[in-house]
Parts: sequence; structure tokens; C-alpha cells
Amino acid sequence: MTNLERYNNVLCDILQITEDELPNARLKETQTWDSVGHMTLLSAIEDEFDIFIEPEDMMSLDSYETGKDIVRKYGVEL
Repeated sequence: MTNLERYNNVLCDILQITEDELPNARLKETQTWDSVGHMTLLSAIEDEFDIFIEPEDMMSLDSYETGKDIVRKYGVEL
């Protein structure tokens, strides 16, 4: 499984959405991506890739695409 597949699986699992919905997934626009969902998602991404996301990056994670950029910032090739 590629890192992109792992990333997609985490988002689909935590946000309870399909892979087709991922490109449009956004904080507060996707029903399950509220403040609790956001913290759960961050924790799951950190666990999946064994990284620690800094607070400023936590605050900027607001979409599927932004999340990919943040994960790449921590050395994960997607």
C-alpha cells in the first residue's frame, strides 16, 4: 500500500466518507470534520505515519489537499 493510499484510508475512516468525496473534504464543510473530528484526524495521521504535527500545522490543516502538503512537510512521500 502506498503512502497516498494510507493517507486516503485514514481520512475516509475518520471522516466516514468515500474516496470519491476526498477531493472536496474540508474542515467544517464535511459533516464529520468538526473540531472533534479534526483532532481525531490529526491523531490518526500522526499515528499512521509516525510523525508529530506542530501546532501551527494543525491549525492550517483545513482540506484534503492541505493535509497532503502537511504530511509531505514531515518527510512522508505521497
